[in-house]
Amino acid sequence: MPKKTYRELPTDYRVCLHTNCPMAATCLHQIAYSQLLKKETILRLINPEMCSKDKECTFYRDSKPVTYAFGFTNFQKKMFPAQYETFMYTLIGKFGRNAYFERRRGESPLSPKEQEIILEALGKAGVTEKMPFDKYEEIINWYD
Repeated sequence: MPKKTYRELPTDYRVCLHTNCPMAATCLHQIAYSQLLKKETILRLINPEMCSKDKECTFYRDSKPVTYAFGFTNFQKKMFPAQYETFMYTLIGKFGRNAYFERRRGESPLSPKEQEIILEALGKAGVTEKMPFDKYEEIINWYD
């Protein structure tokens, strides 16, 4: 199943009622609450008793956009065939065959965690040169 990256607020996103929380201005769950309250009939609510209303809240989700990468088609051109084979099979083992090629072509955005996995696979293959991904984009991290 392909992963989804939401570029806009998902309509079924969980919301938080605590408008008086010191983290409310930067928490996606609180921002979503104010926006979805205006247009949705039914909201998915985080249990207010479970929120700690401080920096330690387990539900806190920072609204700052995250840098996602797209594609790494240029990597193969800069590797020896044996290096690319090691790199490719390491990532196929991690993501699966179809998901590997979707990520390689840039059809699936790469979260910072996935970018790190790919860069570690480069190191495992013996590549020491720094290689950029095909494209980068700032996206709000709703779920990753």
